[in-house]
Amino acid sequence: MTQQKRFKNLTQNLKDKASVIAAVLSPKRQVSSVRVHVLRATTHALTAPPSEETIAAVLTVGQGSNRNPRACIDALMDRLHNTRSATVALKCLFTLHNVVVKGPFTLKDQLSCYPSYGGHNFLNLSNFRDESDVESVELSSWVRWYAGVLEQSLTVSRVLGYYLNASRESQESKKIILSNASDADLLYKVEALVGFVEQISHVPDSLHLQRNELVYEVVRLVGEDYRSVQVEILLRVEELGERMDDLDVGELNELVGYLGRLEETQEKLVLLFVNRKRNNGFWDLVQKTKVKGMAKKREIEGKWLTVVVNTGAAELARSTNPFLDPGQLSPVPRIDFATVR
Repeated sequence: MTQQKRFKNLTQNLKDKASVIAAVLSPKRQVSSVRVHVLRATTHALTAPPSEETIAAVLTVGQGSNRNPRACIDALMDRLHNTRSATVALKCLFTLHNVVVKGPFTLKDQLSCYPSYGGHNFLNLSNFRDESDVESVELSSWVRWYAGVLEQSLTVSRVLGYYLNASRESQESKKIILSNASDADLLYKVEALVGFVEQISHVPDSLHLQRNELVYEVVRLVGEDYRSVQVEILLRVEELGERMDDLDVGELNELVGYLGRLEETQEKLVLLFVNRKRNNGFWDLVQKTKVKGMAKKREIEGKWLTVVVNTGAAELARSTNPFLDPGQLSPVPRIDFATVR
């Protein structure tokens, strides 16, 4: 480690301690306790992610009345938006992700409606960049990506009506519910789920940073969301596959388009998760359903073409024989050459 790196680490260490002391000395005791736990979970140390005990402490202090959950989310958001450190920002996002996965409902509710509330890019990190050193510049791209993943996760949760990893319904129960859903509803939710997978696939090219323990844990947690999303997509694609004969061309176009977009993410996802979430059965179903949908679409369009051709012939016959009834084709007259004079 260079002397410059040692000095930077020492400076950041002192900054973390000073922030904790300032929070402890705050006259607002209840809010002070929340901020202390948030600061301990989001230090500048890059060596490791927040421990399970530290995350648990944040989730616990964020329980209770509406005041505590709001103070907890506000403290995390203040820390996230006021830091210039990619490490601190990544730890804030990791802690927020744990709120979504493990937090009590009151805490999740405060996050899902932040600031007024929710919406695209509500974490406001699309331009985040820490230029303190080369590693921080690379880590900044992971911050921007991770913020997009969390934003998309909350968007999908709103569309589904429940949080990923939090649904208590069994797959069989979900199948029964989906069997009563409309085609439009199934397609709408497939679109949102595919959008989430696409966001995950936009992972930075610096995959070597997964050697960093913090980045590794971020990818592991995102992988759990990805596995849940695969199940949600699988159930809906199976249901739509069973309804294929009843879908119109517009709906088939939508389905085939979404599945095509999904297939385009596969290569990057395999690289990201190093085959940990490969699930060949899922990709086989996606490919087979897309092919089946394309074939059904061609079949319907072929019938349309036949109708158009036949209608055109009928119109031509009427235009040359005004004595025909509507829709009646003019027969080709037989010529008996023996009677020709």
